[in-house]
Amino acid sequence: MGTPEFAVPSLAALLDAGYDVVAVLTAPDRLGGRGGQQLIESAVKHFADEKQLQILQPANLKSPEFIASLRDLKADLQVVVAFRMLPEIVWSMPPLGTMNLHGSLLPAYRGAAPINWAIINGERMTGVTTFMLQHTIDTGDILLQKTLEIGPDETAGELHDRMMHLGAHVVLESVRGIEGHTLLGTPQNPNKVSYAPKITHETCRINFNLPAVSVHNFIRGLSPYPTAWTMIDGAQLNVYRSEVLPESHMLIAGVIGDEKDFVITCKEGKVRLVEVQMQGKRRMSAREFLNGYNIKMKSVEQQA
Repeated sequence: MGTPEFAVPSLAALLDAGYDVVAVLTAPDRLGGRGGQQLIESAVKHFADEKQLQILQPANLKSPEFIASLRDLKADLQVVVAFRMLPEIVWSMPPLGTMNLHGSLLPAYRGAAPINWAIINGERMTGVTTFMLQHTIDTGDILLQKTLEIGPDETAGELHDRMMHLGAHVVLESVRGIEGHTLLGTPQNPNKVSYAPKITHETCRINFNLPAVSVHNFIRGLSPYPTAWTMIDGAQLNVYRSEVLPESHMLIAGVIGDEKDFVITCKEGKVRLVEVQMQGKRRMSAREFLNGYNIKMKSVEQQA
């Protein structure tokens, strides 16, 4: 059960190991592309199609028709990687239960955006966790965990890609442990819980009234998606990469430096913008942007 590219290596690993994947459950096709009229299928569906697997795409996970078709598959185990919240009638169906892969070291960063928030919060270490689903989201007994070090300038997209492949190995190892009855779940420590809530567009607005290191972490934690942004001359500027300049200054936060270097003051230190995209324009280096754009207001527009 999965939808985005993150789930594909896990499915591939199970198939390569010889497991009988009786069906793949993924999101319904959606309209998108130019003009919003092109039918877009999920990365998991595209891969499953190539492997000639049975594919289920229910709009309603509680519909009697879907429940009946799921039950007819007689699956021993369900494996969830980047899907959606399942009703109990679904996750409790297989005799061996339903296993989930999560992009953090649970119980840290429970929720929708664990990769983003770990980087935003300046974590040096993260990892992946497999656990058994139960009533409350991301709270089930832990099966396996593997750690990953986060680089000081690593973006969420880069960490996502490394985690995606590590996750596939952990999924395969977990399935083997469940199959062989050698892997026992361990309850999560309630004293170490933290959360990674869903990120909205407004969440992504950069606050330069923070130290430069925090601003840098915020930018890379949202790059390349959903992308940190600020307002310049009344237009939105997306920021994909930055550098920390630990220079002391007496200026207010949000002041833009000289016209040849895209440096912005923070509460402590400064950040240099490295890769940006102005509203309606293509993504480019900050140097290229400054060569073709004359910034009228010499500061970003901070929130009130």
